[in-house]
Amino acid sequence: RCQRWVENCRRADLEDKTPDQLNKHYRLCAKHFETSMICRSSPYRTVLRDNAVPTIFDLTSHLNNPHSRHRKRIKELSEDEIRTLKQQKIDEAFERKQATQESDENNEQNTVSEEGGEEQEEKAVPLTLEERENKDYLKSLFEILILMGKQNIPLDGHNVDELPEGIFTSDNFQALLEYRINGGDEVLRKRFEMTAVNLEYCSKTQQKQMLEVCENCVREETLREVRDSHFFSIVTDEVVDIAGEEHLPVLVRFVDDSHNLREEFIGFLPFEADPEILAVKFHATITEKWGLNMEYCRGQAYIVSSGFASKMKVVATRLLEKYPQAVYTLCSSCALNVWLAKSVPVVGVSIALGTIEEVCRLFNQSPQLLVELDNTISALFKDNDEKGNELKNICRSQWTGRHDTFEVLVDLLQALVLCLDAVSSDLSVRWNNFIVGRAFVLSSALTDFDFIVTIVIMKNVLSFTRAFGKNLQGQTSDVFFAAGSLTAVLHSLNEVMENIEVYHEFWFEEATNLATKLDVQIKLPGKFRRAQQGNFDPDMTSENYYKEILSVPTVEHIIQELKDIFSEQHLKALKCLSLVPSVMGQLKFNTSEEHHADMFKNDLPHPDTLSAELHCWRIKWKHRGKDIELPATIYEALHLPDIKFFPNVYALLKVLCLLPVMKVENEKYGIGRKRLKAYLKNTLTGQRSSNLALLNINFDIKHDLDLMVDTYIKLYP
Repeated sequence: RCQRWVENCRRADLEDKTPDQLNKHYRLCAKHFETSMICRSSPYRTVLRDNAVPTIFDLTSHLNNPHSRHRKRIKELSEDEIRTLKQQKIDEAFERKQATQESDENNEQNTVSEEGGEEQEEKAVPLTLEERENKDYLKSLFEILILMGKQNIPLDGHNVDELPEGIFTSDNFQALLEYRINGGDEVLRKRFEMTAVNLEYCSKTQQKQMLEVCENCVREETLREVRDSHFFSIVTDEVVDIAGEEHLPVLVRFVDDSHNLREEFIGFLPFEADPEILAVKFHATITEKWGLNMEYCRGQAYIVSSGFASKMKVVATRLLEKYPQAVYTLCSSCALNVWLAKSVPVVGVSIALGTIEEVCRLFNQSPQLLVELDNTISALFKDNDEKGNELKNICRSQWTGRHDTFEVLVDLLQALVLCLDAVSSDLSVRWNNFIVGRAFVLSSALTDFDFIVTIVIMKNVLSFTRAFGKNLQGQTSDVFFAAGSLTAVLHSLNEVMENIEVYHEFWFEEATNLATKLDVQIKLPGKFRRAQQGNFDPDMTSENYYKEILSVPTVEHIIQELKDIFSEQHLKALKCLSLVPSVMGQLKFNTSEEHHADMFKNDLPHPDTLSAELHCWRIKWKHRGKDIELPATIYEALHLPDIKFFPNVYALLKVLCLLPVMKVENEKYGIGRKRLKAYLKNTLTGQRSSNLALLNINFDIKHDLDLMVDTYIKLYP
């Protein structure tokens, strides 16, 4: 083959070289090969086919260029040689075409029906007029359903209970269908022109079937991209109510063809009370229904409401048993302290979190209430305007999701209670009955000693993880160094556990001082005293009770939860963040990623050259030009023009950014969760639909109406 290359190149000076010399010391530009000779199976390199021969040469341009006239001795082709070369190309093209046809025929023969075992090729049968009209009719129905999904229009219209007996009114789907007929849709008009006015054009069953087809086709567009990128992570959000049933929203993370990390919503999964059944159904949905290969899953995270954490932990454990590479992590969109608080298996903590959410929701619903709270804060903090203004700004944000939520609440508690008391006792018509009623209930909840002691203890316990959690949601370098500080955090919490009597005494004293300020009686919870039924231990004090029931289990749980969520594998992965050039620079380019990258060895295109490639990567940034800044994030590193020359580094960075603990750097690629929240906020519980939700949240995903129609016809002939 080397000899043939030399002949085609017309390089007489190379004719006496051996194939070994040619292979070692000479290279030929890719532009001399036809595109059919080049295999681009990898984005990092161009690979020639085994039978590739250079055939494209401009053998006359050098004559017009005086500078290149003496660079190479080019042998000019005679007319006979040109004819021979052309014929050779034609013959090769014909052979390739024949091989392709044979391959296609073999594939067609292999895809015959399993039942009949027929060996004849399926020929495209022309559609009859009736079939064509039916397809056009179905296409119109799908267009209406997609419009309803995108615009978040519920299928049902008026409730039957709202209408007098004997009155018929169209649901939203039928109303849009009629509107389209009146607008000149001939296909629909011909279909329904003889139909009774009070008859449904499309039954509820058919609507449901078509919606499922719509949902599956739209989801498949995203799943196809996920499969093309191979690796992905699974993230779930808080359990939500869809038309009276609990569902789990599922999102998927992957890096697309343009090297962008994306987080997309792919559907709802019915929630099961039994965690083992939930784990089985969760796995079956992802692998069987959605067709994702969990062997490529590199991360899993679950944002859950209080009470659901233990169940989702069972799901995570079962998946880890089957797929050890699916690292269980925290999710970047949830503060560590909030996540830890929601996972604490103490009823009082769950009740406190629910109360906090209710308070925040009430004030966000009424701008007047916020103004009233501002005035109360100003009066309380008149000697400290800076602190007062800070609290006012916090009240206008989603402060229940902050790292220091409990600290903020303790500072705000007196202002909240005074404000709610003023509203609930106001005899004027300034506030409506709903706000007055909620203010009274929430004021009573906030002034319960059980609530006060719970938030004070949570504030103090979570103060040990606050800075650590904040760094996890910071820049890439913050996340890297946070991973190294976990040992110190665990050491501090273990020290607290060893001296829990002393720490609890200080925490309880703070709680009693706050209760005294609010004129709240310090006592044991009524439910505890009622449960004793005369067997009450006189030595049981409030302080001892809350130590055993709250402080000890909370600290123990948080220590264990940190160990679980930051497993050895997870920490190893975070250590690999030193690949990011800015982190590398902070470490003076003295890094050793290859020791931590073992867990990803099977994910690399060329694991044998990893060590040498990492050395080149370090040298590249260590000896960069003075005006070149070090990329600070994985996103910036993935978009470097020359990243293709570092295939192993690219693969490692791609897998690292999939870890749910890493934030989506470019916000426009992480809007799946925001759209999900918007849909849930803007849609009444009874009008929510898992099918329409997917169409609404993924409204910008392309959809193929013909594919939907064909799929529907196959499923429901």
